[in-house]
Amino acid sequence: MRESSQDVTVVALLADPDAPTEIAQHMARVLPARLARKSGRRFDVQVVSEPFTAGTEDLSTLTRRIVDRKRAESWDIVVALTDLPLHSHGRKLVVDLSHEHGLALLSLPSLGGLRFERRALRAVEQAVLSLASPRAARAEESPPRHQPLGRFASRFAPIHPGPIDEEETADLRYIVSGPRGYLRVLGGMVRANRPWRLVPGLSKALAAALATGAVATVNSTLWRLSEALSTPRLVIAMVGSLALMIGWLIVDAHLWHRSAEASPEARKRAALYNASTVVTVGIGVLVCYAGLMVINLVWALFILNDRVFASITRTPLHASEYWALSWFVASIATVGGALGSGLDSDEAIRAAAYSKREQERRRMLEDDGD
Repeated sequence: MRESSQDVTVVALLADPDAPTEIAQHMARVLPARLARKSGRRFDVQVVSEPFTAGTEDLSTLTRRIVDRKRAESWDIVVALTDLPLHSHGRKLVVDLSHEHGLALLSLPSLGGLRFERRALRAVEQAVLSLASPRAARAEESPPRHQPLGRFASRFAPIHPGPIDEEETADLRYIVSGPRGYLRVLGGMVRANRPWRLVPGLSKALAAALATGAVATVNSTLWRLSEALSTPRLVIAMVGSLALMIGWLIVDAHLWHRSAEASPEARKRAALYNASTVVTVGIGVLVCYAGLMVINLVWALFILNDRVFASITRTPLHASEYWALSWFVASIATVGGALGSGLDSDEAIRAAAYSKREQERRRMLEDDGD
């Protein structure tokens, strides 16, 4: 482990664009002080945003890219951050470290969806401290193959050391496995997708849904239907409209990922991508649905007349009637919003799909090369 002439260890956070870069920029503001406090040394943390994972998820290829990038710069340590779910020996990778080369590769989705940024900061901090330790500087004398990385996640997290082949660059690896590990990675992928960004991205769909809801609220036929429908039928209408909206968004924006490879690992990766897309889009649509219910309820409270409603439905207009009508109208408006979503730009919707983001990164890499 070398240091600069001023005894400052230069740490580069090599981050994929989008979420990894934003996380790295946040880390860079607090990481030097945290590292100095725990090690008694000075650190200079730099953020470099580039699509280093474009076109591949192979660990050996990614490691070579990181090593080549490090050699081309004056970095002492490089920590690469990606929002892609990486795999090693059929298991999902958390972090790879090479003390010999002073590098770490962190797959952010494996940290889970809860306390995401805190876990990422702790993981990077522990990785840098491990790579900067005196033991790492004497890797040839005392190989750190079984050196612990520290508890950068909850003690109940399904993280444990993973196998490393002799020809691999890494000398320390952590992985997640099992059903809990799968759910953890899926939650991390959804968190990296930032599903709340879908709401402003569906502005035209929301406008169409609001217009549909405003018209439907004053329709006397819908008053009778909402009175006649039981709670289970209202739930079925809600689930059906949500499923229609989610399906339409995925089909219209071509978000469904089909792997060109026939290997079991490629199929599992495609299934994980598609699961994260469905959950991400589902959360965004559910938020829109809840907003529609609230807006429809306010509109109904303002526009409906007790005597007119009772004369048509033969039922007094109470809180339950307002609620049932707003709920039913929200389901109808969501179907109308699905048609309006075809007018929207696909940019915000594509951000929910890892396959589309990978295509964007390949284009960025080609543009940089040109």
